[in-house]
Amino acid sequence: MRQENIMNDTKNENIKLLIVKQHRKSISIKIRNSSLIEVHAPFGIEDKDIDAFVEKHGDWINAKLAEMKEAESALNSIDVASKAEFDEKIELAKKIIPEKCAYYADMIGVDYGRITLKAQKTLFGSCSAAGNLNFNIALMFAPEKVLDYVIIHELCHLKEMNHSMDFWHEVEKVMKDYKVERQWLKDNGAIIMRKAGIM
Repeated sequence: MRQENIMNDTKNENIKLLIVKQHRKSISIKIRNSSLIEVHAPFGIEDKDIDAFVEKHGDWINAKLAEMKEAESALNSIDVASKAEFDEKIELAKKIIPEKCAYYADMIGVDYGRITLKAQKTLFGSCSAAGNLNFNIALMFAPEKVLDYVIIHELCHLKEMNHSMDFWHEVEKVMKDYKVERQWLKDNGAIIMRKAGIM
């Protein structure tokens, strides 16, 4: 059950407040972007109680909205790669990604199917049950070690099709400091997506 309202805070006249009622015990707030706040609340709770909860956390919400707006502004200021630069990255990817997949697959001890390069907004890499690998062209705008991490990550899924401790142990066998690269991707993923013209 979803219910949409607009915040009554005059400082945030253009902020949409989306209330999601579901089976849960408490209220939580998620800042989706600089113009959307999502509130998850239990079934049966009264609107006045939701309003009170949002008002109580008003300072925190406004601070997060300001941070989000600043981040979005910085992201929009990034120059998108030219068509020539993008095409150059694709040609480079066609060469080095298969080479890296072959190298790391031998190290991990797995076989894979076809390799596909995609420009997509959601995933940097994926591995199908058939062993086919997909990689986001935006990775070509990241440091090489980040690209290596994503390749290793997807190849390790050929051993463990999950994100269990066993899976991460397989990743760590090949890249001891994988957490550094994973964090880089978490912090800068939107930037390389923007640079590639995907978002």
